[in-house]
Amino acid sequence: MKLSGNTLLITGGGTGIGLALADRFVKNGNTVIVCGRRENVLQDAKDKVPGLITRVCNLEEVSDRLALFDWVTANYPEVNVLVNNAGIQQRFNVLQSDARDNWGYFKKEISTNLEAPFHLTMLFAPYFSTKDSATIINVTSGLAFTPFAIAPMYSATKAALHSYTVSLRHQLSQTSVEVIEVAPPAVVTDLGGAGLHPQGEPLDAFADAIFNELAGDSKEIGYGTSVARLRMSRDDIDVYTEKMYQSTKNLI
Repeated sequence: MKLSGNTLLITGGGTGIGLALADRFVKNGNTVIVCGRRENVLQDAKDKVPGLITRVCNLEEVSDRLALFDWVTANYPEVNVLVNNAGIQQRFNVLQSDARDNWGYFKKEISTNLEAPFHLTMLFAPYFSTKDSATIINVTSGLAFTPFAIAPMYSATKAALHSYTVSLRHQLSQTSVEVIEVAPPAVVTDLGGAGLHPQGEPLDAFADAIFNELAGDSKEIGYGTSVARLRMSRDDIDVYTEKMYQSTKNLI
């Protein structure tokens, strides 16, 4: 994709990976809109990245997603890039989940990680298809390929988003819309809670590498340990997943 002259919408762009990518796109001459649930977080993002455009939106809600699409296309009709980045990660043991009384808590992960990118993509894809050049970027995870057993719903939603992205790429192959998947490894962010990824990749190094890679022809972009996972055999996936579970099962 071209790295300048775009108008982008980045979901979950107030912190972490989303904000790091937003910063790089702004500095490279793009108009960047980010959305998130919390006004104070978005204000902090604007203070860090001058020129950033923000919009409060709860992606769990259908009405908010529709309103976001309508607002962006009405006020920034040149929008040509959607980055489905928003995500939450919950670590739990299914034997202790109390799903009868707490299902609303768990459903948030499905709504944010899966339902929202599905819906937004289906809204923006027809709009993008009328443009000379457009891009949809879905941020999945290395865990889409090698599940993190103590975060089972997160891993499953990212695996589903990966599959959806492959199908989307085929469906849009005869249009002007490019479809790219970014599959991060663990990165030092507050995903899942502060301090849960101390051994992750440094955020700035990760964001620099991904931003530069977007200029190439790669349709699936990994970084660090996630690169190998994108092409692991099933046997290797089983071994990797078991090893990761044994080393982390006491964290929940």
